[in-house]
Amino acid sequence: MLRDRVQVLGHSPAAPDAVWAVLRAFCGLWHPLMTGIAAERDEQGGLIRAFTVQGEDTIYRERLTWYSDSDRSLGYTHLEGIAGVTDYDARVTVSPAEGGGSAISWNAEISARAARIDQIREGTRAVFEVGIAALACPDLLPIARPEPLQVASLPQLEERSIDALPRLALTTAGQGDRLCLFLHGIGGNRGNWAGQVPVAGQHMQAAALDLRGYGGSGFGPQQSTVDDYCDDILRVMQVLGARRLVLVGLSYGSWIATSFAMRHPDLLDGLVLSGGCTGMSEAGPEEREAFRLSREVPLDAGQTPRDFAPAVVKVLAGPDASPEVRQQLFDSMAAIPSATYRDALTCFTNPLERFDFARLTMPVLLMTGAHDRLAPPAEIRSVAGRIWDLSPRPDVRFEEIAGAGHLCNLERPETYNRHLADFLRRLP
Repeated sequence: MLRDRVQVLGHSPAAPDAVWAVLRAFCGLWHPLMTGIAAERDEQGGLIRAFTVQGEDTIYRERLTWYSDSDRSLGYTHLEGIAGVTDYDARVTVSPAEGGGSAISWNAEISARAARIDQIREGTRAVFEVGIAALACPDLLPIARPEPLQVASLPQLEERSIDALPRLALTTAGQGDRLCLFLHGIGGNRGNWAGQVPVAGQHMQAAALDLRGYGGSGFGPQQSTVDDYCDDILRVMQVLGARRLVLVGLSYGSWIATSFAMRHPDLLDGLVLSGGCTGMSEAGPEEREAFRLSREVPLDAGQTPRDFAPAVVKVLAGPDASPEVRQQLFDSMAAIPSATYRDALTCFTNPLERFDFARLTMPVLLMTGAHDRLAPPAEIRSVAGRIWDLSPRPDVRFEEIAGAGHLCNLERPETYNRHLADFLRRLP
């Protein structure tokens, strides 16, 4: 087998959003060489396009592996149709061009038999060139953007608890044997997800959990570990009658969600990670200890989370956060008992493993705010790329939420909910 790479660069006079409005429809019939196309789903809910081309009876199939509205990029892998190819992964990206219009980059990495590699490479180049030429055609552009999220008939929120050791407090909505479970950050509580639980409840049973020591949840008999949190998730699944799970985490909750995915990938239908992923799992001992000690200084001086909540809000909130959002962030932080904050810091800075992203075989959506200081877009985009590289069946989406800080679901709920609903809607 030989490997080769094809890259075609082009320009369109249309604005990037107009070009992307065409490209983002993975199963749209816009390429001049295509004569028919249909959308299919695999067993994980992955989107597949099955299409025919001019002068051939062959049906080609490609699966979407990467998607980002905010970066205007998508990637796909070839499943069938090209004779002699063993691996074929492509990606197309649209960005603003100097002087106006759009720069379009379309590339593919190919592995194929030696006798076929030249023909496949040149055929791929021709397909990309024809496609880019079509995207420069003013008659093709623009196509309407997607409809805004409809919020009518949202299910009602209900409060409940699981009385055991420890007691776990939940906010729930919706029904079904698949559960979308929301996990808050180190400075939050389950109330931070009030705007998302009913949205998820339109598609499946949904619940937001107070982690141990937060809100209405109690402590266990000893220092909390990530394995304890994973056990709590399993207990919630059992009590709520869920057979399958979608985890949605924010910051500390994203780290816990990924830790659960490392242990129980077979239970997950999807993973949504907001404002973080790896936590302290890739930090060295000195960095982890410095992180913990720096945040325990005010506690050791006799302060409570309420005392230093204003400083925390300044770090977490984006520059455009409303007074109402800032107040909600303050209230969440101020409500945390000092013992809970210490417990969470100790757990967070004592990770049990470095994550193996090859275990993430489920669809993954990563989101972060454009102004997130703790999980900046470049960092989370890089993590999304690593998951795409290492997963044996990548199905990865990355979104940067404009105008938002660390708690992107609170600052930009409409955008966050649209991405979340799109993700949940396409699960099998």
